[in-house]
Amino acid sequence: MLRLVSTKRIISGVPGWRCFEKVSGTQASTIRAQLKVHSLAPSNRTSTGSLLNPRSVSWLASRLHRGDSQGSADGANDKDGFSLKSISHAPKPALYLGFSGLIPFLAAPLLMAATQTFHPEVAFAQMVYGASIVSFLGGARWGFALPPGSPAGPDWMNLGNSVVPSLLAWLALLCRDNITEGALVVMMGLGLSLHYDLALLPGYPPWFKAMRTILTLVATFSLVATLAIKQFCSEKKVKAIQNSTK
Repeated sequence: MLRLVSTKRIISGVPGWRCFEKVSGTQASTIRAQLKVHSLAPSNRTSTGSLLNPRSVSWLASRLHRGDSQGSADGANDKDGFSLKSISHAPKPALYLGFSGLIPFLAAPLLMAATQTFHPEVAFAQMVYGASIVSFLGGARWGFALPPGSPAGPDWMNLGNSVVPSLLAWLALLCRDNITEGALVVMMGLGLSLHYDLALLPGYPPWFKAMRTILTLVATFSLVATLAIKQFCSEKKVKAIQNSTK
């Protein structure tokens, strides 16, 4: 009885940190590790809360955006998205030829807006040019997918969807007597081709996607401007103007 009482007194009098000395090395390290985890648990919750802060989220998003823009600067393929700033990496021939291709789109509504008269021949010429551009965009996908080693292989997805813009261009040319319907079909073909190039069919570099977006928007708004002039301005054929000047 005396030994048991004395043992209890000795154990009860030993501080908690001295008890670790009685435990084996492996068990002591395990207990210390568990105590360390429990002691760090509040700080982990605090750090998690700070990460959920809107400022932290916005900062993280900006860093990810910078990383994406820097990664796409070398002209590599970007499947997740792109930035319009990547157009600065476009080759000069593609940039100059691409934006010069907007001249026929913009010349038609500017001419009719200057005269405040809707000319069906001018609007039809603009619609025919738009249909040729839509067909060209479909053919560009074929030329991109056919070479060996291309990131966009010649499968049903790439080649099959590339035929659709050409069919829409042909359908627009059949609407000779209705400029409104023809222009709407051309706008549909431009939007569908842009959707293919940006989201559905991979392979194009980011600078080309940025340039395609800008060119498509400008071309579409030029056709919308032509339809607005047709709605609000008087119509007069070019042949009638030539006969009146003779």
